[in-house]
Amino acid sequence: MPDATTPPGPEARHPGLDALAAEARAQLELLSYPRHPWVPEKGEGVLDVAVLGAGQTGLVTAFGLLRERVQRVRVFDAAPAGGAGVWTTFARMKTLRTPKHVTGPDLGVPALTPKSFFTARDGAEAWEALHKIGRVDWQRYLDWLEATLELPVAHEHRLLRIGHTGAADPLELTFATPAGETVIRARKLVLATGMDGMGGWSIPAPFDQLPASRVSHTSGHVDFAALSGKRVLVVGAGASAFDNLATALEAGATKGTMLVRRARMPRVNPFRWMEQPGFLGQLYALPDPLRWRFMQHIFALNQPPPQESWNRVAGDPRFDLHMASPVLAVREESGEVVVTTPRGEHRTDHVITGTGTAFDLALRPELAPFAAHVLLWRDVYTPPAGQEFPALGACPYLRDDFSLREKTPGAAPFVANIHMINYGATASMGLSGATISGMKYGTMRLVDGICRRLWLEDAGHHLDSLLAYAEPELTSEIPQEVAEEALADALRTLAAE
Repeated sequence: MPDATTPPGPEARHPGLDALAAEARAQLELLSYPRHPWVPEKGEGVLDVAVLGAGQTGLVTAFGLLRERVQRVRVFDAAPAGGAGVWTTFARMKTLRTPKHVTGPDLGVPALTPKSFFTARDGAEAWEALHKIGRVDWQRYLDWLEATLELPVAHEHRLLRIGHTGAADPLELTFATPAGETVIRARKLVLATGMDGMGGWSIPAPFDQLPASRVSHTSGHVDFAALSGKRVLVVGAGASAFDNLATALEAGATKGTMLVRRARMPRVNPFRWMEQPGFLGQLYALPDPLRWRFMQHIFALNQPPPQESWNRVAGDPRFDLHMASPVLAVREESGEVVVTTPRGEHRTDHVITGTGTAFDLALRPELAPFAAHVLLWRDVYTPPAGQEFPALGACPYLRDDFSLREKTPGAAPFVANIHMINYGATASMGLSGATISGMKYGTMRLVDGICRRLWLEDAGHHLDSLLAYAEPELTSEIPQEVAEEALADALRTLAAE
């Protein structure tokens, strides 16, 4: 397979992939039932569904809606066409950590599966020899999927705000584009905004006191070339922390120090346990205490770094690991950054924080104006002592169709038209939809939920349509008048007897 670290660019037409695309379209034609659209138009230019985010979840959500004949669907993404996505920007691992046999983006169409794509491009032997899919190769697969399905994606559209009136009125979505601001009206909005869609990446205290040139975040821009010949300190021990440290060392950093708050490195990955139909497909149906207990344990257990990420640094003499080393203080001194832990001080030239994302809807500019009106888990459930987890409590308390609920009835009814399938759905839905592993289950439950909402809202229209339906199926000429006269004679005869 191609080098997984090579950024994607314009690729020559590949005969194998062209043939696979044709096969996929043929399979979709075979599965094309029902064929006619059914959602009534609600005004000129009004979308049935706007999807925010053209990553894997946004694309597959649009695909699912279109297969269900919801026609007025559009995906909006801030990146330019063919531009940088998550897999080619702040994702710095060499491969996915998900098993290569995963399905989901295909929605059950064989020719659209990852295996079909990579086999058509590289051959069956290459697929069998592959350990895990390269992250850049995964982006190439998603690009091929978007092109093959001809999905309606509008690039360079950054959502600024969500306007609203009543619950039955379309949302007014204001986007910044190269041509200026534009307003799109849509009945439903899907937030397929990934890991930071619940809040944001931020430099945590006390590192936020450092100059910007001294500190970076694993999920933001890092000038690795500028770190050549420098000492680098990474805070955290997740996959992204290891991959950023490995990238810095590979770019020529002279030393890579990792500080880990925990006394022991986690070894068990609960995600591998979660990859089963029961959990991924049905967790949302559990009562609140059970849902909380499942997700609290998973969050508390945390994921270890992938073996591949550990291997990138473990044998490097420049790598220096310090467990049980939470950061107590940070200062600049004599041209260095000095980081203090209970076990001593560390001097470095640059800090990279791998401390995850903040769970706070108010950090999202498009959600901040009404974040206080969204019902959260902490508003409805208080866990037993020992099972507290603030990040889960900050997650929206979603309906089973991924839609937001208002905290005070009547205060913000429009939020029911916003469906969240980003990381913020975790407490309510598990990891169905926001991850590759859960996409097979979450996206189609979301699609089904949106279709149900649209059908219920338009039930009166559909009943009127049925009552007015008069398209003949039997079109042959039939002597009905003679038949009616004969029936009348027969009835008269019976009456006389």
